Amino acid sequence: MNDQNKMQQGNMIANKPRQKDMAPLSFDVRDRSFTSSSFSSPFLLVVIFGAVIILGAVLLMLPMSHHGDGINDPVIAFFTATSAVTVTGLTVVETSSYWSIFGKCVILFLMFIGGLGFMAMAAFLMALLGQRISTAQKLLIRESLNTDKLGGIQRLSVLIVVSAIAIQIVGFVFLLVRFLFLYPFNEAVWQAVFHAVSAYNNAGIVIFPEVDGFKHHGGDFITLGIIMWLIFLGSISFWVIADLATKRTFTLYRLATKITLVATIALILFSTLLFMSSEFSNPNTIGNMNLLEKMGISVFESISGRTAGFTTINYSQVNPATHIFMSFMMFIGGATGSVSGGIKVATLFVIVLSVIALIKEKSHVTIFDREIDPITIRQSYAVFVICLAFVFTSTLLLALTNNHVSVKDLAFESFSAFGTVGLSTGITPELNTIGKIIIMATMFIGRIGPLVIGLRMIPVGQTDSYRYANETVTIG
Repeated sequence: MNDQNKMQQGNMIANKPRQKDMAPLSFDVRDRSFTSSSFSSPFLLVVIFGAVIILGAVLLMLPMSHHGDGINDPVIAFFTATSAVTVTGLTVVETSSYWSIFGKCVILFLMFIGGLGFMAMAAFLMALLGQRISTAQKLLIRESLNTDKLGGIQRLSVLIVVSAIAIQIVGFVFLLVRFLFLYPFNEAVWQAVFHAVSAYNNAGIVIFPEVDGFKHHGGDFITLGIIMWLIFLGSISFWVIADLATKRTFTLYRLATKITLVATIALILFSTLLFMSSEFSNPNTIGNMNLLEKMGISVFESISGRTAGFTTINYSQVNPATHIFMSFMMFIGGATGSVSGGIKVATLFVIVLSVIALIKEKSHVTIFDREIDPITIRQSYAVFVICLAFVFTSTLLLALTNNHVSVKDLAFESFSAFGTVGLSTGITPELNTIGKIIIMATMFIGRIGPLVIGLRMIPVGQTDSYRYANETVTIG
């Protein structure tokens, strides 16, 4: 009898479903695997960005979106949608004359959503509808917002969206006051709305009615000043703005805020001096201006040229030195968690600090009485190398498929697309279809690539069970 009971119990245990099999599928932002029932957060971000681009392209293909008959060219529609969603600003047609009011509204909406961030916007809309977000959604939003806090993530998302909208409204008011002196009331309102959104989100897309577009306002330093401040606020991230608004002294700021502010100001000063030195005597850019105008344009180009792409000059006529260092500025981009692209200023800052520590033979990297952990340093080098390799690949593919264009211009276009900046020497419309697809892919990866790389490098808590013996490798 005891033997029979044991056999029955054994059969029950054998037939009982395992807890692992019964557990429902869950979503973990740090899960590296992919199944048909769950997505890792990097893949989900790619899907969302892609879906919005496709939706925008379909809307831009409609006859009502452009001036002309019939369905719009799919290449033009997809290129413009990709540029707007990734807040890049590269275009293959003249935005102000090619697109209808409906098409421009679509572009405006895509810039707003693309710059603000889908995760924050989704949490904001769910809060308005009274819906709670799941733990899986919180994890994804947390990573996309560059925060380590999970509690109150929906409230944080709402705060980010509201603050972004508030800054754009203030920018709209200032631009409207200025444009009322330049355009009729209705036109002034429309121009102020579009360019406030385009400037804060660092998109660089303009719809000014003048033939020379933004260059027409090159001498209007009131407009340039407003645009410049909107670009700056959009490129330093919500976290930096929050620290500036709530903490009175520099010593109370978070380490990330201190690094962002110091690195951003240093890059602005550095690129301003380089731009002014390089173009000081160039009659095709700022050579014929007085000293104050040269300084003003140099400051504007150093701020906008690194993240936004608004420009008062023709970059096909700048000196080679300007091409080189502006390409590097575009590759760096803005702050982590901002609307800007590029590898981010904190990444460069950490790399520079680590090199200085290595030269000084220090075992640790420190700044502002804080030590930067080795994992962050390794991630910074990984982001830099991977992104630089991608830009090189993009340039190479463009050179293979568009050998009628100079490599210098192709490289500049690749850096601009990857940094989601939008500066151009004017070759984008001249690229063939394959070249335009390469630029679209570069803009797309430039917008989500550094974020995806960062998410994929999140430690999962697993360590190797063994390590091999060390051996020195000679370098240099």
